[in-house]
Amino acid sequence: MKVKRAASIPLILHDPYFSIWSGTDKLYDSDTVHWCGKRQKIRGYITIDGESFCFMGDKEFHQVIPQTGIELTATGTKYTFENEKVILTAAFTSPLLLEEPVLVSRPCTYVDFEVVRKAGEADVTIDVQISADLVRFTPGAVVGGSYRTDDFSYAVMGKAEQKPLGHSGDNITIDWGYVYLAVQDAFSQVCFDKANEQLMASVKLGTQMGCGTLVAAYDDLLSINYFGDWKKAYWTETYATILDAVGASFADKNSVQDKCRKLDAKIEEQAAAIGGEDYALLCCLSYRHSIAAHKLIADKDGNLVFLSKENDSNGCLGTVDVTYPSVPLYMLYNTEYVKGMLRPVFTFAACDVWEFDFAPHDVGRFPYATGQVYGLAGEKSGSAFDGSNGTVFPFFYQYPAGSRIYDFKYQMPVEECGNMLILTAAVCKLDDSPDFAAPHMEVLKKWCEYLLTYGADPGEQLCTDDFAGHLSHNVNLSAKAIMGIEAFALLARQMGQEEVYGEYHEKAVKMAGDWEKRADAGDHTALSFGDRDSWSLKYNLVWDKFFGSGLFREEVYRKEIDYYIKKSNVYGVPLDSRKEYTKSDWILWCASMTDDREKVDALIAPIAAYVNETPSRVPFSDWYETVTGEYCHFIARSVQGGIFMPMLIHKNGI
Repeated sequence: MKVKRAASIPLILHDPYFSIWSGTDKLYDSDTVHWCGKRQKIRGYITIDGESFCFMGDKEFHQVIPQTGIELTATGTKYTFENEKVILTAAFTSPLLLEEPVLVSRPCTYVDFEVVRKAGEADVTIDVQISADLVRFTPGAVVGGSYRTDDFSYAVMGKAEQKPLGHSGDNITIDWGYVYLAVQDAFSQVCFDKANEQLMASVKLGTQMGCGTLVAAYDDLLSINYFGDWKKAYWTETYATILDAVGASFADKNSVQDKCRKLDAKIEEQAAAIGGEDYALLCCLSYRHSIAAHKLIADKDGNLVFLSKENDSNGCLGTVDVTYPSVPLYMLYNTEYVKGMLRPVFTFAACDVWEFDFAPHDVGRFPYATGQVYGLAGEKSGSAFDGSNGTVFPFFYQYPAGSRIYDFKYQMPVEECGNMLILTAAVCKLDDSPDFAAPHMEVLKKWCEYLLTYGADPGEQLCTDDFAGHLSHNVNLSAKAIMGIEAFALLARQMGQEEVYGEYHEKAVKMAGDWEKRADAGDHTALSFGDRDSWSLKYNLVWDKFFGSGLFREEVYRKEIDYYIKKSNVYGVPLDSRKEYTKSDWILWCASMTDDREKVDALIAPIAAYVNETPSRVPFSDWYETVTGEYCHFIARSVQGGIFMPMLIHKNGI
């Protein structure tokens, strides 16, 4: 779909390290950047009859070919430029097709150029330069070269001293591995420019040719330390080397891009039917964004493990309450990714060091899945537990019982128990099978019992909206607890345990009835029990719709949605009555709780306005101010997969 502007435009998106964006209205108004804002310079020039024009990267003092349009789809971004001689399009396609995990993992983006000559036979060459910014976070010499295979030419560049997985943290870029730039046709050239520490490609279209293709790729060598196993990316299960992956990208280009076009059209059409062009824009902007905040590997049994990184929110790996908002996208297209998010949590929860009777928060800090790092005990904050950005935490998963390295005050007990129960039951519902849950029923029951004990009226504790601080008597958190108990009941029913289902379902029904009475504040429900002057987004209620449980009366949903619309500011409904900031994902969850198109539009339109008008030129922040449109924190996070919740609810006919 055509767009005039977005906070930041996705270009090359694959994982938390290989993620390149443009933060200006014109592609040539600034250099491209990593999602965290660090410059990762890619520049592009078109030479027409000997005269050079910049179309990508900071133009500096160079003349430009004027940009005339941007088209954004789920899997790609296309820019159009035009002067008196030619029309140039530059299209970036990262084929993250969720139905094909190998493609999701394959770190290869197509950069396609098309030139239409407006008059005569203009002689055209397109030049692209990729800087060493992409391979270097700390100072160090860069080496590279250019070579030819039987099928394509490529140039490669990386640091002379390689330390794979050499650091851990947030808002930092990769410092190991190699970037590749490849061309296939015999008229084009690639090389490593040692003097300027960059890769260069020259696509020679001459006076007749109209199209050319580059493949930009990244080999990170090692991707994740997964509980002691040094894991390569999932694509290495299929391709022996990155050159095999690049070759496959050229070989299957036509079929892969055809699949991308079909998916793009499907997403745009389905989104528009639910929430118009505004919703289609949000879905197109969120698709690659969410997927590329993960790294895909396989465990020792060959199962998918899909690890999210908390971009710009501490770098935690596999955070349960980040998985929770992100899952609608993955439930829509392939539940294996959701299972891949949950597997490491079940693995860590079984470790001796985790002695709580509630679920963990995370499994490490990117790229180390070696045990929870959130909420470490203060008395253990000596040098051995130094968590400063860039350092690698100790391997906590190896610690014995009794280590007491976690501070209860900073855990999210009701939050994470509810999340794990709800997500496990949701996967089993969509799979129409309890097989995934079966090996974990003992721990799931323990977490359900925790919710029965502490979930009806949660004590002072953190929840996923931890940036707002501790809160007691949290009404929305209580709703999550109720849905977590109902989720366990539904799992029992799937396993043929009708008596167990009946027991826990009745408890959920009773808790829901009590919840409605205690949360009631007239024309809305409260933020915290007993405070009728407060309110908050009750996004956790959406699972009652998803499961079709009917625990809460329709009147509750109607009043809530109407109240939210009354409270909406120019850029959306605030998260709650305490502040004017909001979370975009949660508003979309709330929009899923009504089938009134006018109300859906009223909730979605302000978020689209934020994307179009925000002064914060960062990748679609999920936490921003609803009055000023400025982002608060949180950039390029996987949680924007939650934008797809209305599509998930509609797909399931609920």
